[in-house]
Amino acid sequence: MSILAQAFSWINLRFLLEGLWVTIEVSLISIVLSFIIGLVFGIIRYSKIKFISGIVGFIIDIIRNLPLLLLFFFTYFALPQIGLRTSPMSASIIALVVFESAMLAEIVRSGILAVNKGQMEGARANGLTYWQAMRHIVIPQALFKMIPPIVSQFISLIKDTSLATVILLPELLYHAQIIYGQNTNYMLPMYLIIAVMYFVVCFALSVVAKKLEKRFG
Repeated sequence: MSILAQAFSWINLRFLLEGLWVTIEVSLISIVLSFIIGLVFGIIRYSKIKFISGIVGFIIDIIRNLPLLLLFFFTYFALPQIGLRTSPMSASIIALVVFESAMLAEIVRSGILAVNKGQMEGARANGLTYWQAMRHIVIPQALFKMIPPIVSQFISLIKDTSLATVILLPELLYHAQIIYGQNTNYMLPMYLIIAVMYFVVCFALSVVAKKLEKRFG
């Protein structure tokens, strides 16, 4: 018990909470940006705009087939080689946004495809333009269908922030490593507490998503 009491001291817990805040901050920024970009790219890919849709689809396919860890290394170590220096936080956000945008773009495209084509035809028959029909009729319905996979992707994003440890982002796992680096007896307690913290954050997000689904359903 003395080891647990020492491991879970207020100083250590406060240090972990500081790391958790960085994890949440990076996650929130990445979620907002990747959702906006993914939504735009998904719509472009679905709409089959001449040349543009093909180029966007090609880029998405490349990014989706790259390991996320490689993007972390690229944004932090490779970009400075061309004069673009990034901090661990900005490099992490860029890597996460690029990767998650590609994943979300496919979710958006699939969600739009799941909407009955009659919705578009009915909207056009009532005088709406293609983009008006997409904005007011198709996309709102598609977003509802996309809630479960989008939330699942966001939960994956939150967990993926732990990969940023390799570029020294002071997030939750990095802070835990510093703590048990001072005393290896703290390793198991640290892994247990960060598991609980990740669970609480991800579970809270899933609960919010279920409430949104019920509300808009």
